[in-house]
Amino acid sequence: MKRRLRLLGRVRRRWWFLAAGAVALLVVAGPMVWVRVSGQRGIVALDDVDPAPVAIVFGAGVHPDGTPTSYLVSRLQAALRLYEAGKVSVILVSGDNGRTTYDEPTAMADWLVDHGVPRDRVVADYAGFSSHDTCVRAVDVFGVTDAVLVTQDFHLPRAMYLCRGAGLHVQGVAVPAGHDPWYAVAPNWVREAPASWKAWWDRTTNQSPTYPGPQETSITEILDEVAHE
Repeated sequence: MKRRLRLLGRVRRRWWFLAAGAVALLVVAGPMVWVRVSGQRGIVALDDVDPAPVAIVFGAGVHPDGTPTSYLVSRLQAALRLYEAGKVSVILVSGDNGRTTYDEPTAMADWLVDHGVPRDRVVADYAGFSSHDTCVRAVDVFGVTDAVLVTQDFHLPRAMYLCRGAGLHVQGVAVPAGHDPWYAVAPNWVREAPASWKAWWDRTTNQSPTYPGPQETSITEILDEVAHE
């Protein structure tokens, strides 16, 4: 009898550990999978984008000399093509300008202007310190309601999830990862696991951006002018 009781106790403990492991896996992996899967909706090829008022380009780093990285150039090239095709009227460039020696938005705006986009059709968000911040500020600060998101394929589902959660109607365009080999791109895919979990947490808890305001009217003013042209 005692032997049977010990055996039953072992079986129960094993089932308890398995159940606890399954719950832990669900808590950790569930939100990440949800972000990745739900973020796929609305991703289209660049040529299939429906006209939208605004393209949002997420920052992706600048070199010490202030020029955009290859990742960022790929995003800017796609935004340029959207503008030239008449698919968007304004390009919102959002990135990190948290210190005087690092300025993603200015580098992005300068690249676009140098390649033919009128200066008054480019708006810079200097407080896009994260994808979550970019999405929330696009709505709350700049008044954007409908946009095309431009970023790399490893980042796009998370960006789609965050911006849709912030209240945007979005389409997404995935661009190439510059000219980097696969082993240089792979860490970005690995990083998306914890980043997707954080994205879920930020949306679930309705986190405020680092700098939530004040409101700016630059985009709405440009779109008003476009509507009357």
